[in-house]
Amino acid sequence: MADRELAFKAGDVIKVLDASNKDWWWGQIDEEEGWFPASFVRLWVNQEDGGVEPVEGTSEMANGHLDPTNDCLCLGSPLQNRDQMRANVINEIMSTERHYIKHLKDICEGYLRQCRKRVDMFNDDQLRVIFGNIEDIYRFQMGFVRDLEKQYNNEEPHLSEIGPCFLEHQDGFWIYSEYCNNHLDACMELSKLMRDGRYQHFFEACRLLQQMIDIAIDGFLLTPVQKICKYPLQLAELLKYTPQEHSDYRYVAAALAVMRNVTQQINERKRRLENIDKIAQWQASVLDWEGDDILDRSSELIYTGEMSWIYQPYGRSQQRVFFLFDHQLVLCKKDLIRRDILYYKGRIDMDRYDVRDAIDGRDDDFNVSVKNAFKLHNKASEELHIFLCKKQEEKMRWLRAFHEERKMVQEDEKIGFEISEYQKRQAALTVRKVSKQKGETSRRYQVIYLSIFLSLFSLTLCLLIAVNLPSLTHTFTYASRAHTHSIHTHRTSLFYLCFSPCVT
Repeated sequence: MADRELAFKAGDVIKVLDASNKDWWWGQIDEEEGWFPASFVRLWVNQEDGGVEPVEGTSEMANGHLDPTNDCLCLGSPLQNRDQMRANVINEIMSTERHYIKHLKDICEGYLRQCRKRVDMFNDDQLRVIFGNIEDIYRFQMGFVRDLEKQYNNEEPHLSEIGPCFLEHQDGFWIYSEYCNNHLDACMELSKLMRDGRYQHFFEACRLLQQMIDIAIDGFLLTPVQKICKYPLQLAELLKYTPQEHSDYRYVAAALAVMRNVTQQINERKRRLENIDKIAQWQASVLDWEGDDILDRSSELIYTGEMSWIYQPYGRSQQRVFFLFDHQLVLCKKDLIRRDILYYKGRIDMDRYDVRDAIDGRDDDFNVSVKNAFKLHNKASEELHIFLCKKQEEKMRWLRAFHEERKMVQEDEKIGFEISEYQKRQAALTVRKVSKQKGETSRRYQVIYLSIFLSLFSLTLCLLIAVNLPSLTHTFTYASRAHTHSIHTHRTSLFYLCFSPCVT
């Protein structure tokens, strides 16, 4: 698809060459041609004086009422009349939502439904990876569009009040997080299947049967990712042309803030999933690991550092390295000789503990003097842990980190964020590959180090013989020149034998 899709940005002017399909148009920017989504642009008609005049909506061109060879599309151009501009933005939002619903329907009925019929080609896990929660998005969008239609003023679009609709459905937009997080895995799974010609022919047959535009399936599956990112842009443009005295102004402003937060959080969750390989690799490097894997509950390393730790039943201080993840605090011990090697020493379930500050001085719970300390208190068993930092700044950083951990957990619960079993398996597979590569590299270095050691040993032995041989020759009595010649010959032979391993 990449070689047939036209890349563009806000402000670009696209010459439309083919608008026969209402969803995807064929256009040109400079010398580049390709498909682009019609819902992502606004139509402007060239005038004889070189100016441009806005056209409400894009349906006229899709229906063939405009000549695409004489028209062009431009993003981000100004309008002379604010009410007219607001009407155009409203119409654009409504038009793109209707087209998007059709797009989702094509995916669910044209691809997913047909795939489910072919149990000989697809299993449930594959379909879950490829299509994610696209059906949930389809159902949500249908309800969202129904409410938008109720708020839409067909006679005077600029009077429409659609801001409250976004606010009413703000929680529903979080379902896009799961889809966006899964999208990379979907692309990888599709890439593997497409190596088999059967799947290429099958997906092409599905597209033709549903009468969809000539775009590969991965292009269709990308649309929800693009859609959720487009909402803040549309609302920002709508707010720009909404007068402050308009009844919809404060709702649009609030909706813009909500949708920006949604997209920001979705991007953040996606970043976290991209880092799970690093977490799995870190766990694999820790020796004597016990219990569940980190990824069974956590997806983000929030903070790490070294502190002294006192556990209530024992009462003696121990130096440990702590790794704070969402839901758990992992305790490790450094190797006495190799300080870069860590040994697993336990973990604390942060869901069962709360954090308490500790005042400098004598602590009554532990009967010890503390400074720069804080406590973890088990809410059920009254179990206590106390942690001592070297500096006050370090203590405050840990307290902020624990606050961030609880906030992250609450946000994850709100949107239902979790790592899928497929993603865990992929991370484990990556760790095995990396470990195998490191093992092979380690063996190669061992061979090199051994060769260097043997060479240096041989060289040292040769030098020792060279230094001590003259003193040895003086201990002998030479009867004739023949004996001397024999010893020199023997000396040459020794040098040859000593240096031969180095040459090898």
